[in-house]
Amino acid sequence: MQHLAVIMDGNGRWAQKRHLPRLMGHRAGADALDRTMHWCKEAGIKYLTVYAFSTENWKRSEDEVSGLMKLLSHFIKSKEKELVENGVAFRVIGRRTDLSEKLQKEIAALEEKTKGGDFTLIVALSYGGRDEIVRAAERLFEKWRRGNMPRREDQVLTRQDAASPIDEQTFASCLDTAGIPDPDLIIRTSGELRLSNFLLWQAAYAEFYFTDVLWPDFDKAEFDKAIASFSKRDRRMGGRGK
Repeated sequence: MQHLAVIMDGNGRWAQKRHLPRLMGHRAGADALDRTMHWCKEAGIKYLTVYAFSTENWKRSEDEVSGLMKLLSHFIKSKEKELVENGVAFRVIGRRTDLSEKLQKEIAALEEKTKGGDFTLIVALSYGGRDEIVRAAERLFEKWRRGNMPRREDQVLTRQDAASPIDEQTFASCLDTAGIPDPDLIIRTSGELRLSNFLLWQAAYAEFYFTDVLWPDFDKAEFDKAIASFSKRDRRMGGRGK
């Protein structure tokens, strides 16, 4: 397995069960992310994508949203040295223009400082799968308008000086995840059985693992169960089994 993706669900319910503020659940979720990164590296997984904040999450209370943004800023500042020393490349996907200018600069700086790591942590922030596809289509149109789309010799132009016809590879190169392999396995915690607008294009042939465990309680035993379940899957990618 190259790429594991996780829908980190259940932080709020974890806090509620303990009569704690929701933000305490998100902080506990950040600790679970730390642990999961370590397990992924041990397992030889090269990419970990986590669903941290969706385009729909802006509808939450101002206090919770503000707290989450501060938590992310703290993560960036406090983890920089550790990420660099451990060869972890940091990358954010999503609609960055929704974020404060300060946070955008912090993200860009950490991405630059961690370039070249042998393990990549991808954080989906102000992210929605449908929104990503729309933005990819806009990028593709802009490339076409400027005449910057590559053309293979076997492709026929549809009009004089037009760009080549669009294929899946060309479209994928305009997604936020350009250059990243599609996820092999998607884990969702907390018992929910849906994608919630996460990696809609990239999840076409991903395997899924659902668990009732709330994200802050996600432990090594549950991680191992997910990996073991994946190892038993017959991934035919639309073809016939042996």
